[in-house]
Amino acid sequence: MTTDTAADVFERHRPVLQGVAYRMLGRVADAEDVVQDAWLRWSGTDRGDVREPRGYLVRVTTRLAIDRLRQIKARGETYVGPWLPEPYATDFGATVPDAADRAVLADTVSLAVLVVLESLSPLERAVFVLREAFAFPYGEIAAMLDRGEPAVRQLAARARRHVAERRPRYEVDPAQRRDLTERFLAAAAGGDLERLMELLAPDVRLVGDSGGKARAPLRVLETADKVARFLVGAAGKNPPDLSVRFLELNGGPAVLALSGGEPDAVFQLDVADGRVQAVYVIRNPDKLRSLATAS
Repeated sequence: MTTDTAADVFERHRPVLQGVAYRMLGRVADAEDVVQDAWLRWSGTDRGDVREPRGYLVRVTTRLAIDRLRQIKARGETYVGPWLPEPYATDFGATVPDAADRAVLADTVSLAVLVVLESLSPLERAVFVLREAFAFPYGEIAAMLDRGEPAVRQLAARARRHVAERRPRYEVDPAQRRDLTERFLAAAAGGDLERLMELLAPDVRLVGDSGGKARAPLRVLETADKVARFLVGAAGKNPPDLSVRFLELNGGPAVLALSGGEPDAVFQLDVADGRVQAVYVIRNPDKLRSLATAS
């Protein structure tokens, strides 16, 4: 006889629900709202009718996330400058012991992949997340979405094809990314243009997300020369009290820059062939609020 309360069961599955909601929405606050709504539904459910709580809770969370995503898309809001997902603190080490599973989870929550997922339909995104990130069987996904299994398989194939065509091919070795991130940070902070050029791939891209609320490029910068010169110029304008710390965000090493003890920017790199292929800079203060406790 189980003595688990509704809260016990829900908290046990909260990391998975948060992971599903965030991958669906790319926004921490929206994901937290969806998980809270899922809790309200769960707390009012007759648990005696639920044979498999994890599947039930994922189904509820997924449907709520689909509704929220459709609302966001229907609003058709215009974003100032390039858009990046809200940075999301991750730590797969303790909860996911298998290295292959950690790599899959890290890849499906990476900034590069989440940007691609924004172009999928809500249903395609749901199927991709449930199948690729959490390995749910097609039959279970079909039941969660009230669709036939053949239709779900078609959605999955279409989503995989779309992502494969558009996702950059970067390595996810955290040790290499951490090493390059440290060298990149030292060269940028020191204004060492020559050293930066050595670290950057010739066709490197810098994507800056400010939402028009902070200083950052309003278009994607391309080529090592343009990116390096921008970084050196930006380093000269840093506030005198700027400090940095390393943490894991979106499945990989990242740098959180702090000014006055408050989050000022997040930097994350994508790496391949020993060089930096992409630089992501998030400075929109609305997207940094969730990292205040990490500072």
